Formats: sequence, C-alpha cells, structure tokens
Amino acid sequence: MNADILDYLLWRGDIPLNDKMFNEVDGAILARLSYLPFERIVLNPSEPVRLAYAVAEMLALPDIEGIVLQKEDVDFMREISKSERFCNSYIFEFSARSDFKTQTQFSAVSVELENGDICVSFRGTDSTVTGWREDFNMGFVSPVPAQTSAVEYLEKIAADRVGDLIIVGHSKGGNLAVYASAFCGEEIQKRIKWVYNFDGPGFVDSVLEYDGYKAISEKVSTYVPQFSVVGMLLGHKEKYTIVHSERVGIMQHDIYSWNVRRDGFVYLETVNDGSKFLDYTLKNWLADMNYEQREKFVDAIFAAISESGSDTLKDLNVNRLSNIKSAFKSVKNLDDTTIMAVTRALILLVKSAGSGLNQIIQDKQHIEP
Repeated sequence: MNADILDYLLWRGDIPLNDKMFNEVDGAILARLSYLPFERIVLNPSEPVRLAYAVAEMLALPDIEGIVLQKEDVDFMREISKSERFCNSYIFEFSARSDFKTQTQFSAVSVELENGDICVSFRGTDSTVTGWREDFNMGFVSPVPAQTSAVEYLEKIAADRVGDLIIVGHSKGGNLAVYASAFCGEEIQKRIKWVYNFDGPGFVDSVLEYDGYKAISEKVSTYVPQFSVVGMLLGHKEKYTIVHSERVGIMQHDIYSWNVRRDGFVYLETVNDGSKFLDYTLKNWLADMNYEQREKFVDAIFAAISESGSDTLKDLNVNRLSNIKSAFKSVKNLDDTTIMAVTRALILLVKSAGSGLNQIIQDKQHIEP
C-alpha cells in the first residue's frame, strides 16, 4: 500500500519548516485542517491559539468520532498535534456559518506558521444539503455568497497580519482559495507566495477573463486525482497536476487517498478515460444550457431533496432517494415551464454523454501510431 498524508506526518513531522521549506503536501495537510470541528470548542476568533492545544481540545470531546467528517480525521489530529512541523503553529480567526435562506456554507481558519508565513485555509463542502446547493449554484451565479465571504476573509487577514501569505483549500475550498486570491486586490496578491487548489471546481467565463485571475494564475497550483469529477467542473486556465489516488471513482476526491513521496505527491501523466468522459459530458451539457435553464434545473433538484426531508447527504438513504421521484411531482414550484426545462436538461445530458464518448474515441485514434 502506498503512503498518504498521515504517513507524511510520520516521516517529516519532526522537520521544522525553517529546516525544510513548505511544499504541496504541507498545503494539503493545512487544507484538511480546515475541516476539523473547531466550532465545537471555545475559541476567540482574534486570539491565536497553539494548534496542538486546539487539537487536544477537540480530541477530548466525548463524541469526536461521531462529529468529524471522515474517520481518518481523528488519526490526522493525533499526528498533527505531535508534529514539530505544525504543532507549534498558531490558529486564529476561525469562521464558520451556514444559512439555508441565502444558500451559503462558508468556513475558514488561518494558521501562523513557525517561519512567519500566514496560511489561509478554506473549508470545502460539508455534508449539508445547503453546502452542496451552493456548489451547484456556481454553474450559473458568480459570485456565490461563499466566494464573496472568502474575499472578505482574506482581506481581513491581510489587513491584520504582516508576512507572506499561502492560500489553500480542498474541493469547494480550493475554488474559494483561487477566487479570493484573484479578487483580493493587487497589494494583497503581491504578498501571496502560493495558492494550492486541491481538486476544486473551476469558474464561469467572467471569472476566467478577469484581470485579477490572470494575474494570480502563475502562483496557483491545482491538483486533481486520475479520476476527477469535482476538479474538472467548470473552467480552468491554470495548469493542473494529476495525483495518484488509491481509491476508485469519485471517492478519489478524498485527499486521504492521495499517494505521497518524501516531499510531494506521486504524479501521473493524465487523468483516466472516465474522468475525461465526465469532463467532456458535463462541460458540453453546461455549455448547451443558458444560466436560466441551469438555475431551473438546480432549483428542481434541490426542491425535491428538500421535499424528501433531507438536511444532510447522510439523510439521503435508499428510502429517501426512492422518494425523490415522487417528490418532484409534489414540489409546488415545478410549473410546466420548469418541468420542460428539467426534461430538456436531462436530454442534453444524455446527448452530451454520447458526444463525450465520441471525443475520447477520437483522442485515442489521434495518438495511436
């Protein structure tokens, strides 16, 4: 079995950042840090707290294994709290909020590293339906509330602290890391050393053409596994690096499954055919729908989920999934126009899938000797 970020903490955890410079795996570790349940312990947002202390407080919670997003998070906390590389860092300005009415899910934490750098870590999507709804909104709204919050958060950190900045995030957090770095202003951009985007979705065209995005792109490092779904959504203009994952299919999105070597990830040359297929399919599907059609489709999907009584993805068990079909019929907002829009969207999806498959076949024929 290949090594992962937990192994990296064992291998390199005793080497301070002053002795061995920050690398992409360090970025992934701090991106994962933002998922920890800091909201369950008492923290003064503006008062720095030693990372080891905050982690010890979370590990002491009697229900810690039930409140972490992934079971590996508990081992992750134990290892990072013992790591000389990170345990003497200070966390501050933890922020978390979720609002169903505004379809907002946002969370971030900042870390003052021992070498004086400030790392801003944006949390990705949690398990709430609200969080996933905001992700879907990115296909037709720019900015979504979390993106606006990310810019405001980064600007506050930059105003309150001196030193170089490192911006990181996984999944939606990766999108927020890039977006905040693109829209934070030229003076803050000058202080940014690196932006690490770990399998985060891209952007609508208006963002890709924005001067701030173009200016920061050379500092952005984007990483996706060989079967990437989330990271291939929407548009990217920055280059991306493909990382080998131990998992299968969409579960490769899990950063704990990414293989590491001594000071970096294990790389591959290309994403696999399944990822290419989804990339072609989803991008063509979105391109064939205008923003109004996308909005109607997403509204219908999440209205049906809401009717099923599910607040989190864990609630979407087999019984409730089977009820979504009937829930579509009961949603009051689904007038004839919306039903036609949803039907058209699904037809376009099937059409795009055929187009995506043909594109992969053509690509293979093109590279054959």
